[in-house]
This record gives sequence, structure tokens and C-alpha cells, in this order.
Amino acid sequence: MSEPRAASPYLLELDGIEAGYGRAALVLRGLSVRVPPATIVCLVGPNGAGKSTVLKVASGLLAPRAGRVLVDGRDVTGHGPQQLLSVGVAHVLQGHSVFREMTVAENVLLGGYTLRDKAAVARRAEVVREIFPVVAERWTSLAGLLSGGQQKQVEFARSLMVEPRVVLLDEPSMGLDPKATGTVFAQVERMRAAGTAVLLVEQNARRALQTADIGCVLDLGRVHIEGPARELLADPQLGELYLGGRPAEPSGRPAGPGDRPADASGRPAEPPPASKA
Repeated sequence: MSEPRAASPYLLELDGIEAGYGRAALVLRGLSVRVPPATIVCLVGPNGAGKSTVLKVASGLLAPRAGRVLVDGRDVTGHGPQQLLSVGVAHVLQGHSVFREMTVAENVLLGGYTLRDKAAVARRAEVVREIFPVVAERWTSLAGLLSGGQQKQVEFARSLMVEPRVVLLDEPSMGLDPKATGTVFAQVERMRAAGTAVLLVEQNARRALQTADIGCVLDLGRVHIEGPARELLADPQLGELYLGGRPAEPSGRPAGPGDRPADASGRPAEPPPASKA
């Protein structure tokens, strides 16, 4: 007889996770992250902090060496990606993963390959078409003809075909221009409005925290700071260390000479050397 599941206020929990690759040193060192229902949780931090590794553990692509993964209070530690998908965890990988020579419809419907009921597949297709209007508009177009931002929406739609409870998004704005990035984050908000929780990894930390409900700053394989995303955005010290300098003043004052932009790692870059007369 199986033990009853403990009630949990969280859809997804990573508790005391230690994980790494092969014989290399640990990437995650006692990390804990919790994702409530219909909430966007954003992981930010410098390169090498372990952000993408968190998603791989959560989706079953990487088994942890210690700690637990729980979905709705049920321990699923060590389960593979298909088992995690069956309990409501979908993973949208970094970069573009559409099949360019297939139509948008064919790409989206691939997300429902585990569904045996054709009527259920049709119902889910209508739902995702309503959530992502561009998917409905370009339904019969080849996916390869879409822009990068539109292709990302196709990937989102595909991930929702099995009606997941939580979607893991790895760098959804990678390679996109500012306009497409704004569109993609608007679609992330649509996913939350539809009742789906989102665990988001994003190098564009400020933009991600503007969208998220909860922010987690990772450093050295642990959650260094956690709190309401808007509060993290407003913290000037946090901004200097992890978010690429101080945010603009309410008046819209641009960054001054002492405000240093971030380098690719998310840490403040060193100022350029003074030019010689």
C-alpha cells in the first residue's frame, strides 16, 4: 500500500539539491527552490551559477546526487523526463527547437503525442491557439518562415499541449531583438494567466524580474537571495552585483558615468581605460 502524499502549497519543489556532471565538481550545492501554482519564479545570476542545471534536475534530464524533487508533494527524485511530463512538468529548452520544414500545426501537435484521445488533442490545440494568437494565425505556415519570437511561441504552445502544471523555460529571449523579447515575455504572462506555473531562467535579469512574481538570485550553486521580484529589482545593491548596475530613477534619468553596465556574466563590467590626450 503506497503512502499518502503530503499536502503541499507548491507545485514544484527542489529541496537541498546537489548535482553536477560526471566526475566534475558539484554545480548545485544544497539548492532549494519552490514554485507555487500559477506563479512565475525567475532564476537569475552570473554565468556558472547553475541556473540551467536547476531546470535539468527539475525535468529529469539530470539526476541529483542528493536532495529531493517533489511535484505537488510527491517525491519524484530520479524520475526521467517522460515520467516528469506525465505528472505535469514540461521543459522548453534553450535556443530554438522547432522543426523548420514542418508546419506550425505539426510542430504544436507533436506536443500531444502522448495523448491517445484525438478529441482531447483537438481540444488542447484550440486552447493553445487561443493563448497564442500568432500560432492560430500561422497555423498552416512552415515553422521555418516564422521570426525567432514567433518560433518561441510555437515552442510554448507545444509545451502546453499536455496541459502541464508547471513549465520550465530556459533563456526564452536568447537571440531575440527587444521587440520580440517583449512579445515573448507577454506570452509568458499569458501562460500564468491560463493557470500554468513557470520556472524561468533568463540572462536578461531585469526584464525577467519585471515579469516574475518571485525572484531567486543564484550564486555558487545556491539561492543567495529570494523574494518578491519587484523588491529585488528595487534593491540598488543587488542591482550593482547581479542586474547590471542601478535601475533608472523614476524621472527616467539615464545611468551616469559611475553606473557600469554588466558583462555577459551578469556582473558589473570594469570601466574602460581612460583615453590618452
